[in-house]
Amino acid sequence: MNYQKIEKSIVSYEGSDLWLSKNQNGDRFLCSPGNPLGLTDQIEPGIFALSAHNAALMRKYFSWLNPQPLGLQTSAGTGDRLGLATTGHILAFEGSGIAPIFAQQSVRENVRTHRTPQQVMDDAMWGVFEMGWRLPWGADGDHLKNSEDIKSFVDAGYTFFTIDPGAFVCKADPKISNVQLIESLDDFNFESFQISLDSLLKSYNTQKLPVENINCSDHDVLIALIKYGKAILHVKEMFLDLSQRMGLKPFDFEVSVDETDWPTSVFEHYFIANEMKRLGIQWTSLAPRFVGRFEKGVDYIGDLSQFETEYKIHAAIQKYFGNYKISLHSGSDKFSIYRICATNSDYKIHLKTAGTSYLEALRVLALIEPKLFREIYDFSRKQYDTDKVSYHVSAEFSKMPIPDELSDDQLPVLLDNFQARQALHVCFGSVLDQFGKELLVMLKHNRDIYDKTIKNHFSRHLADFIQ
Repeated sequence: MNYQKIEKSIVSYEGSDLWLSKNQNGDRFLCSPGNPLGLTDQIEPGIFALSAHNAALMRKYFSWLNPQPLGLQTSAGTGDRLGLATTGHILAFEGSGIAPIFAQQSVRENVRTHRTPQQVMDDAMWGVFEMGWRLPWGADGDHLKNSEDIKSFVDAGYTFFTIDPGAFVCKADPKISNVQLIESLDDFNFESFQISLDSLLKSYNTQKLPVENINCSDHDVLIALIKYGKAILHVKEMFLDLSQRMGLKPFDFEVSVDETDWPTSVFEHYFIANEMKRLGIQWTSLAPRFVGRFEKGVDYIGDLSQFETEYKIHAAIQKYFGNYKISLHSGSDKFSIYRICATNSDYKIHLKTAGTSYLEALRVLALIEPKLFREIYDFSRKQYDTDKVSYHVSAEFSKMPIPDELSDDQLPVLLDNFQARQALHVCFGSVLDQFGKELLVMLKHNRDIYDKTIKNHFSRHLADFIQ
């Protein structure tokens, strides 16, 4: 079999070179004629599989292949669901000054793609090795809901952990009286919250809040406590659990309350940050639920003027506490708000994307194999009403273009159509179950096209975050 050496990947260890090569099918292999690392899973002399064992050895001997915490650097997560996009992501990040998180998947994504945290890590690492990337990069276990979720990400070497306490965010009716609100707190664990209700209320209302344009009454504090108090306690438990598991290893800790039905008011943002600080939780980034709609795979939906007005206050709260980034979840394709967020937060921003790289893979498929793409789109239309249940989306089946009415040349344009784009986005798991093998074969044969497509798409995402 013929192998083509990937020049950017060449490294040396104890006088012996190692590199990646690819065959005519686009499959990659690790080449090490001298094998100084003791690689296993040999395919033929000096040619080794990209196995988990060999990935672990590479991380052991080449430190830059390990992810690390990124702190308060401007950063972006790429959310590669197919394990083939990191090389294209690197082309976009090169020279940007933005810190990348190349390994980023949620538990939900891993279930739907049938991948493990370790596989996601290894796929990203091989992309880093292939491109000769030497700058820091991160690995994010996204939307972790309980302690059981944490373990596999810690074991796989992740350095960034996104806690999702959404199940503990409660509805609070602002129309009812303070007496009724207090009665609804009968089951709240003030002992774990380390403060009495009376002391909590006094801490907010005996002095002016230190951020302009934020005022609060006892009623506001009670609403915030009911809405987010149990979520904060859950975050505290997760932080202590994670700290124990990580030992002395540093890590980035993100708190996400974005996947809820109610926006996070500016006072509630202040309340969350203030109470987490009081409880000793150390966080790197916070994802509020902003006003408007952050739907999957499409631009921001809402009043941009209102968003900017409120975001400036969110940013003022962030600057007051001074030790964290604001994280933009469901951040893919929200081009209309990137500049607002970046400049007002002094670039202390984390952009989280996921499905947009998968959609760009489908764009390539529409160009290369329109027949298969047509099947996938038709399948996604019919599957949409089932798969959309766990997402905040508003596309409607009746408004989606009918595939039989489109020529092959028109198919790539579906990736720019709101209705079609959301159907393709949320049905990724079902599509991969049905068509995943064929999609991966096509991408491996057309890696250069996919890399270029990803680079162009992600360069658009990063442009407003470059200082």
